[in-house]
Amino acid sequence: MGAISPAVMAQATTRPCSAGSSAEDQAGPACLLAHAQLGRIAHEAVYWSLYTYPSIETAQQDRVAGGTVVPAYGRIWLFTVGPLSSRPANGAHIKDIGPIAVSRNASYDAEFLRSTFTPGMTAPIHVHSGPEAFYAISGDTCLETPDGVQVGRGPGNSLLVRGGPPMLLMATGNEMRRGFALILHDPSRPPTTLVQDWKPKGLCRPEHGAGG
Repeated sequence: MGAISPAVMAQATTRPCSAGSSAEDQAGPACLLAHAQLGRIAHEAVYWSLYTYPSIETAQQDRVAGGTVVPAYGRIWLFTVGPLSSRPANGAHIKDIGPIAVSRNASYDAEFLRSTFTPGMTAPIHVHSGPEAFYAISGDTCLETPDGVQVGRGPGNSLLVRGGPPMLLMATGNEMRRGFALILHDPSRPPTTLVQDWKPKGLCRPEHGAGG
């Protein structure tokens, strides 16, 4: 099992992603694709919606408040965070992930991360100061927290986890796991903190995901 070093993980939400397909195919810790200041959210739940575009220009035409345009994995992506609304005019809708519970009328920042994990690779145990959502372009995902275990399999799998509990993220199955994560957090608090006071039960297994 390939664990990512704590020193590297601690920088995951501040270390900018390197551009290019070679960097995207290199297994390693999550990197920061984009940071967005969402401001005050007037809802008790939001959705993370993902769209792809033929060019940055067409994606920018559709970008609204709460929208972020990023190139990744050979495509141009528009990520939006907010209530479900009418579809953008030019983009290909990929997925809506949610509802993600937030505190109404509280301010949030968004961290959009990219990561490539080989099967069996894990991130060190950590917590987030707000909810996190995952979307995998390829590969399988297993997430263990004190609340239990969640497993996502195959292209397009997604998971949600509330802010606060410690977690272990593992790439399972036989394929490279390539994907994104969204962390919503209070701007005055760090999005990610390493912890050492919780030990997973081993519910995530590299070969089969949860429970063997």
